[in-house]
Amino acid sequence: MKHQNTDPEGRREFLKTGVVVGAGAAAAALLPGVGAAVAEAPAEQQPEKKGYQASQHVLDYYRTARI
Repeated sequence: MKHQNTDPEGRREFLKTGVVVGAGAAAAALLPGVGAAVAEAPAEQQPEKKGYQASQHVLDYYRTARI
């Protein structure tokens, strides 16, 4: 099996890109505005009701499914 020579410049560019992306992700996580917006988003949504609900859609289905 022949060993292929890898391009050291390509590996360096890959590592540089990884460092830049990682630093960008870390900076985005540390920004106060981004974290506050994410934390507030679930509070604005209506709480989901769990279980069976006889909504208008369900009642319409039952009405049309009668024999």
